Amino acid sequence: MDITYGSYLKIPELLSLQQVVSNPPEHDEFLFIVIHQVYELWFRQQLHEGDRLCALLQQADFEHAEATLGRMLKILKTMVAQIDVLETMSPVSFLHFREFLQSASGFQSWQFRAFEMMLGAKEPRAVARYPAGSTERTELERRLHTPSLWLCFARGLAKAGHTVPTSTLERDPALHAASDPDMQKLLLDLYRSTGPVHRFCESLVDLDEGVQEWRYRHVKMVERTIGSKPGTGGSAGVAYLKSTLFTPLFPDLWELRSEL
Repeated sequence: MDITYGSYLKIPELLSLQQVVSNPPEHDEFLFIVIHQVYELWFRQQLHEGDRLCALLQQADFEHAEATLGRMLKILKTMVAQIDVLETMSPVSFLHFREFLQSASGFQSWQFRAFEMMLGAKEPRAVARYPAGSTERTELERRLHTPSLWLCFARGLAKAGHTVPTSTLERDPALHAASDPDMQKLLLDLYRSTGPVHRFCESLVDLDEGVQEWRYRHVKMVERTIGSKPGTGGSAGVAYLKSTLFTPLFPDLWELRSEL
């Protein structure tokens, strides 16, 4: 049987997945489903690209790593822009089907948690929210102990011949990203020279800033939709989301700017 556009992309299966639960069906619930399904696809792609990025970095292939990171930045901009579409849904429209969501919540997106962990935002408590033995928990446990993007970057620097402090190289991969004054000294030297490492560092800052922008836009979207009410599934809603703002993924790259 010949491969067609529809069979290759599994279009019939894909279009069967948008099933509203509101009764009578609420028009905007369809948009709500599509947007969040697309987000999950983008999370999957970001994880796919991020795994390749870490592999390239550990081989000190900064040229190809920069190209891969550039793709991730473009995807991130698309993820932020999708919020504009979601904000066309009025608060009243969302309330018409919110009760039908029951315990379902974006807070439960394991792929987003995996994306955070890959970037260095390691949170062991996020793993415990999923049933023991489940596919989601198994994958998050793996991600928790897998070297973050920053650790892969540090290993790449060491492979390229730079003297990377052991405090960075030997840091437990399961720990949240933290600043390291010794690492900042190395980065300052790299910043004062030209080359692919300097450019890559600035792309990492773009990624960090982009993730913070996504968090901020997400917070404001939720706030304008439900105000200070608890989130679906019993989450803290806006209060929790605000607590995640302005925490850098790569603190060394921000702190060294005061010394440039």
